[in-house]
Amino acid sequence: MVIQSNMTPEAIVDVWGDTANIFEKYNVPLTKQPLESIVENELLILLLQELNSVVGSSTSTCIEGG
Repeated sequence: MVIQSNMTPEAIVDVWGDTANIFEKYNVPLTKQPLESIVENELLILLLQELNSVVGSSTSTCIEGG
């Protein structure tokens, strides 16, 4: 996945603007705090899946080390 739990909503929307509506859908504020610190684990899993789906990323599109 490209979008990870240690990223902030603000930074994610800066790079992938079309993710803003997903944060709105899940009622997650666009803050500078990492997702993992502001979203409960069960919701975080769903949120990350949907965010990565929107940006066209998955574990198969990532390469180890970068």
